[in-house]
Amino acid sequence: MIKFKRQSTSERIVLFSYFLVLIGLGTFLLYLPAAWNGPARLRFVDSFFTAVSAVCVTGLVTVDTALYSLFGKIIILLLIQFGGLGILTFTTMFFVSVKNRKVSLRNLQTVRNYYLDSIEFQAHNILRNILIMTAVLELTGSLLLWFRFRTTVPEASFFTALFHSVSAFCNAGFSLFPDSLEGYSSDPYLLIVIMLLVISGGLGFLIFNDIILVGRKKKKRYALHTRIVLISTAILILSGTIGFLLMENNGTLKEMTGFSKLINALFQSVTPRTAGFNTVSQGALKNSSKVLTMIFMFIGGSPASIAGGIKTTTFAIVFLTLLKEIDWQGRIRIRDRVLPQKTVTKAILFMGKAVIFLAVSVFLLTLTETNGAGNNGSEFMPIVFESFSAFGTVGLSTGITSSLSTVGKFVIICTMFAGRVGLISLSIPLLKEHNEEIEYPEEEVLIG
Repeated sequence: MIKFKRQSTSERIVLFSYFLVLIGLGTFLLYLPAAWNGPARLRFVDSFFTAVSAVCVTGLVTVDTALYSLFGKIIILLLIQFGGLGILTFTTMFFVSVKNRKVSLRNLQTVRNYYLDSIEFQAHNILRNILIMTAVLELTGSLLLWFRFRTTVPEASFFTALFHSVSAFCNAGFSLFPDSLEGYSSDPYLLIVIMLLVISGGLGFLIFNDIILVGRKKKKRYALHTRIVLISTAILILSGTIGFLLMENNGTLKEMTGFSKLINALFQSVTPRTAGFNTVSQGALKNSSKVLTMIFMFIGGSPASIAGGIKTTTFAIVFLTLLKEIDWQGRIRIRDRVLPQKTVTKAILFMGKAVIFLAVSVFLLTLTETNGAGNNGSEFMPIVFESFSAFGTVGLSTGITSSLSTVGKFVIICTMFAGRVGLISLSIPLLKEHNEEIEYPEEEVLIG
């Protein structure tokens, strides 16, 4: 039984328009001479690249962020903030202002897509909770980081702390230091603060809301969504830490002490999902570590969060689909709950589309970088790594970003935009156009 449907284009138009306007404004402001302190005039493609990377909270850069003036750095900071919260806060504010401060039944479906049935649907409350939580976490992070930066960068300690706090919570990965956080690889205090901010931004507001409700005894148990997110996040962080510790013990971690090795392995496990800060050179990682990093960049954070990637729940559902048997209705049982067939199908399709996006990006870069980063087989890995990082809106790089051709930079720009906005637009629900039903005959197709 098939029902004809059409995509809800209005929400997509709002979503794309917001990001395109923000990118356009950011590109213009960053291209102004007042925004740049470098030795030569900033190229337009580089200001465009930086704006897209900031709005899409990626962190890939073609020029050193430290070379921007204070005005330019403030613009980047604002682009990160508005880009990071744009998916949730802007759509909610749009519903409030356009729909006479009420969420219509049609737009309510989009909100429910992020907040599920157990979450408050009032637009004011959603927006208020997002802004309060963001402000509290970012300001707390800024104060904690300020205690460290006031001794290492006393000339601009609080702004440096604020910049890195916002960048970490928004999972952007932008740093005011040329080597990211490699200079702080032996500073567990700073790395732990950054990791907590990254994890908080990558978990999502829904998770915090559920934890608070259970903590206040307003709910007896966590939602299945919360349990899947927390368990999958813990497994990924733990397995990644062990993996990087074993693979890089005699590599990038060789010169570190035992505790520093553990903290840096933990940091390398957290940052690909999807923060982009690094304490060790990504180009110096072993190929096995790079592959593990790319897997984490592809998975990303959790739904209703600032993180990118296909999300932990999507990966978990696809993994369970491969691991467990599906019943005759296409459902998967998880302890005392059952995932409906539509959720399983959506996760598989979502991941499949992500793989296609990523494959196209890698293929195009192999064409555009024939005279640069991709001129032989030994340099194919950096191209794949760059595409994974851009698509997952991570920001980690083996060092080829600045040497990309102009066309290659535009490929990465499109990849960042697709990874940030394109995938989320696919999750906006379909709307029924009419109730006409047409039944077609079934026919088998061989599989495998």
